[in-house]
Amino acid sequence: MLNVTHVTKKYHKVVANEDINLTIEDGKIGILLGPNGAGKSTIIKCIMGFLKYQGEIQVEGLFNKSVEAKKIMGYVPEIPSLYPNLTVDEHMEFIARAYKLKDYQAYKDELLTRFDLDDKRKKFGDELSKGMQQKLSICCGLLPRPKLVIFDEPMIGLDPHAIKELKLVLKELRDRGCTVLLSTHMIDSIEELWDTTYIMQKGRIAAVVQKEYISETGKSLEDIFFEITEGGAENEPESQAPESEVQG
Repeated sequence: MLNVTHVTKKYHKVVANEDINLTIEDGKIGILLGPNGAGKSTIIKCIMGFLKYQGEIQVEGLFNKSVEAKKIMGYVPEIPSLYPNLTVDEHMEFIARAYKLKDYQAYKDELLTRFDLDDKRKKFGDELSKGMQQKLSICCGLLPRPKLVIFDEPMIGLDPHAIKELKLVLKELRDRGCTVLLSTHMIDSIEELWDTTYIMQKGRIAAVVQKEYISETGKSLEDIFFEITEGGAENEPESQAPESEVQG
């Protein structure tokens, strides 16, 4: 389970995240949905422990910056961060050693095959296309079989086959009881994958949408998103409908 409680992140006088609260249960997929600059990547970096913040973040009841929490967290960043002088295979081996994994070879081979990297094992990080780098980043994030997996705009740059595989992986993670948080601004890319969507605007959570609400009202997630984010120039996130009205 992931619990984010009253998290605020400021860069000097600029408020990037303001009083963020979200909870994602085990076996559930949560979506951070919002336009560019809404604060999605910032809250993800706070959850991963990359940034200082005010508030509290727990993963399976553990302080998110603790070693114990880090062991069960996986992260796929928006921009792949690869080592130019390591091959595809060496990147995976590096992750395996960092996490002290055992009996990982079969799963490593499976991931590389699923994401069309099996024949790229000897290619260096800087020899890969952007799409291939993204695929390798996904494989590295999944290899330790983390309990919490966080994806930041993972589908940008992926080809249709890789997007299909990633969607299958997300469903498999949910079926295994993992907690998944995925950030995106591409509404059509998430389709029916999600359980709870947090719509972000101007650094705040403007609405929380449960899957049941979509079924009950017949509204699409796209409808709700544009109602909130394009409700008028004068609208601020706090002036939107309270969470109870969109949860159903």
